[in-house]
Amino acid sequence: MAFLVSGTLQAAAQLADAWDSLGRQGKYRVQGSRVALILSSSGVSVAAAAALDGVFQALGFENCEKRKVSVQRFHEELSLFREQLDIQRGAVGCALVVLMAPSGQLRQPQLLVQELSRCGALQGCPKIFLLLSSGLKAAWEPEAFLTSLGEICNQRPHWSLLQLLTESDSRPSAQYDLSGTRAALLLAVIQDRLGAQHDVAALVDLCQALDFKVTLRIDPTAQAFREELAQFREKLDTYKSPVSCALLALMAHGGPQGQLLGVDGQEVQSEMLGQELNCCQALHGRPKVFLLQACRGGNRDPGVGPRALPWYRRWLRAPPGIPTQADVLQVHVDAPGSTGQADILTVYSAAEGCVAYRDEEKGSDFVQTLVEVMRANPGGDLIELLTEVNRRVCELDLLGPDSDERRKACLEIRSSLRRRLCL
Repeated sequence: MAFLVSGTLQAAAQLADAWDSLGRQGKYRVQGSRVALILSSSGVSVAAAAALDGVFQALGFENCEKRKVSVQRFHEELSLFREQLDIQRGAVGCALVVLMAPSGQLRQPQLLVQELSRCGALQGCPKIFLLLSSGLKAAWEPEAFLTSLGEICNQRPHWSLLQLLTESDSRPSAQYDLSGTRAALLLAVIQDRLGAQHDVAALVDLCQALDFKVTLRIDPTAQAFREELAQFREKLDTYKSPVSCALLALMAHGGPQGQLLGVDGQEVQSEMLGQELNCCQALHGRPKVFLLQACRGGNRDPGVGPRALPWYRRWLRAPPGIPTQADVLQVHVDAPGSTGQADILTVYSAAEGCVAYRDEEKGSDFVQTLVEVMRANPGGDLIELLTEVNRRVCELDLLGPDSDERRKACLEIRSSLRRRLCL
């Protein structure tokens, strides 16, 4: 993308809102102050700091704290920042945290995300994480990306932040050309996953309605997961006509390290499956969509209740609780030569470390809500549609098979798309 010179951008969006978002089409109403925190390790150039100031100004962040500390102290400093926000009397509308460190040093950014998600002052408010990394031996050069981002923000102030991050240039019409063949591969374990058959049927119908050529495999073993994907890639590379888009849906039991379980109980890493499709020559520069309906751990999110409301708001209708990991946008900007790749959109049915819920009679809330939203607006921007899917899923109260207590769920959306994707 034109404004991303230093590497590939990956936006992992977990965006949701409270009840009042329904009256404003799911848009955040950022009325309070916009606060920012910059945590940087040694080696950050003056030019990078100046470029950051331009981004803050373009996005309307008037209150910014800058701290240069070791990477080991990032969590401590972020904890202090959270405590300061919670003791302030003024309302906070949005928070932006910038983390700058050499590649490989910031190993568990999710812990920092969880720390800020505990902030009571930011409950239901958007929290943006911008993670900038450089090569260990390379000079720090994030200023080109930051300068371009600030320029685009000034040029297109009416665009949403996700639009700004995915656009490859300043033309509002820039989007992927999907006039060629669309291909979809659905690999689903339904044995001992009651309700999964409803997800399979719904996804097949949706893909066919969107003109995808669908390949479906039921109850694959771990080895069959690999083989089916390899055959799918080889088939795409033999197409005589151009391939414009590929969709891969993986549905199975899952684990905390990203593994999926085949029908034989053996494990296969979902990231390895994604890398197989990334090697497809026919899909070079083409959008690749990954849908994963699987658990990513055993955590069950109880959610957090709404902040105190005037008595008449409570009397009319109290807003529902929201997942603790909602309202977060992470933007990773890697150094040149990193492993990140472009034109990929990955959607997880659960946040990292959490359970993915599935109803025995109707299927999973993720897949069923996704189909419902996309059928209502099949030509819409996919990132925006997924944000709406997540908003609806976050508002649900879910009841797992092993618990009588209501739980919350939150999607995780990772994107390195360079253009708008409209199916």
